[in-house]
Amino acid sequence: MGLKVLVIGSGAREHALVWTLKSSKKVERIFCAPGNAAISQHAKCVNLKSENIRGLSDFAFRNKINLTVVGPEKCLAMGIVDEFQRRKLKIFGPDRKAAQLESSKVFAKDFMQRHHIPTAPYRVFSTFAEAIGFCKTVEYPIVIKADGLAAGKGVIIVKNFDDASAVIDDIMEKRIFGQAGTKIVIETCLVGEEVSVMAVTDGISILSLLPSQDHKRALDGDRGPNTGGMGAYCPTPYITPDITEQIYEHILLPVLTGLRKDNLEYTGVLYAGLMLTESGPRVLEFNVRFGDPETQVVLPLLKTDLVDLIIACMDKKLQSFSPEWCPGSAACVVMASRGYPGKYPTGKRITGLPGQASADSFVLHAGTRRDNNVWLTDGGRVLSVVGTGSDLKAALARAYDVVRRIRFDGAMFRKDIGLRALSAPPPPLAVPRPIELIEQDQDIDEAPQTALE
Repeated sequence: MGLKVLVIGSGAREHALVWTLKSSKKVERIFCAPGNAAISQHAKCVNLKSENIRGLSDFAFRNKINLTVVGPEKCLAMGIVDEFQRRKLKIFGPDRKAAQLESSKVFAKDFMQRHHIPTAPYRVFSTFAEAIGFCKTVEYPIVIKADGLAAGKGVIIVKNFDDASAVIDDIMEKRIFGQAGTKIVIETCLVGEEVSVMAVTDGISILSLLPSQDHKRALDGDRGPNTGGMGAYCPTPYITPDITEQIYEHILLPVLTGLRKDNLEYTGVLYAGLMLTESGPRVLEFNVRFGDPETQVVLPLLKTDLVDLIIACMDKKLQSFSPEWCPGSAACVVMASRGYPGKYPTGKRITGLPGQASADSFVLHAGTRRDNNVWLTDGGRVLSVVGTGSDLKAALARAYDVVRRIRFDGAMFRKDIGLRALSAPPPPLAVPRPIELIEQDQDIDEAPQTALE
């Protein structure tokens, strides 16, 4: 008998997870809660929202689910892992306390400061007046972050005091992000190439997956507001073998050591959003789950069975695990509704979707629904169009070829995904390997100043 697997979530990331897990010979049946119409072609969708922790745990218990894989961050922050573990149900993700690395920017920055993990200098504010007063004294640009979860939209770069005042008013007074704006972090704006490193950990060892580069701004040329991600590609040539070693030594291993010292249980994915500065890699943010849209480009290159990788983490055997990767590159272009990440219309008819996936291109659904065999838009980020190829140029060409055929009123997408990397040198051979936590205090170079003066 094969495994019964439950995937939690409803977007393109979860579509990618279901797609990948479906190819495993160890999996007998996949459920997805709540899933979407496209996911239902590969998995049995369950009408339970990802925040319905009790309902999901009841479902997993009744249906004898062998493994649950969590997509969205909100249910991790709410303690879904704690509830599943209480009922002795296997689930891949960190518990509620450890999930604060994503659910609270203040928690994450203080964690990094405490464990000497390189990040931008910062200050924390809980009142509007103090934050405004501080902004009169700093050099611009600065970065303002809502403390809590804001669907990837709570980080704003501001270039002057007037903009800073407006942003702080929006977050702390108008509460555009709700309770996420009770506190804010103000930090120095780092300069360099921004990259994404997803790693998996069993709490003892940590293994980096292939590095990728997300494109967070809404418009070409990195203009416009931050979004949840408008596209990505993998691997990125900006992560050289030397930088890989720096990331392990100064970021991933210190995180693992810090989790142990703080008595935080962590089995799952650790996503590090990094800025490659002249002084070395610096952490912009941590996420505690698979990234979106990074998952859409990393998983297609994973030759090893994803189930084997997850089970190695669950069984605390990651140190002896060596995943295989497909050669070449993958690229993802997100097609979004006009107005995203602000207000946007829904219910627009989608045409031109390919009848079936090809060997080198496929479409993952995020904000869509089906009505009488007609596909309609139903969200901000609508589709993730993925192409693979022998190199980045080929992968991008295949993704954009599909994008050009798809139509819906108000469709927007970036035309420069991966463009800068095309002129960069080809990715060097830096095969990720698991690194085990050494049970002793590690010699870590002093991190840069982490209190913004």
